[in-house]
Amino acid sequence: MIVRRFVFGLALAGCVSACSSSPSGPSSSSGGSTGTAVSIPSNARTLGSNAYAPNPVTITSGTTVTWTNNDSIAHTSTSDTSGVFDSGSIAAGGKFSFTFQNKGTVTYHCTFHAGMIGTIVVQ
Repeated sequence: MIVRRFVFGLALAGCVSACSSSPSGPSSSSGGSTGTAVSIPSNARTLGSNAYAPNPVTITSGTTVTWTNNDSIAHTSTSDTSGVFDSGSIAAGGKFSFTFQNKGTVTYHCTFHAGMIGTIVVQ
């Protein structure tokens, strides 16, 4: 009986360790060597093109951009071009990262708040 409880305890601890999710939310980072931070400030839903800061962002190819939601409600960072990137819901305090490989201009928005818009220029 003691052995069974010990084994169950180990299995439970392993599952909690391996199965728990980070509060940072989803990530699509592929290990770029440099990074750029974009903040989603408080009351972002009312800020339009200032809802992502800085905006626009100019980066080099291979740079990872990390959005941090500093607001008290959930937001997304979703490319206007389908399939480029979509953070899904970023909870308050959460983060989402994406590494940009292709050069060009990528516009994005929050799917929850249509006025929130941003631009990434990849050189």
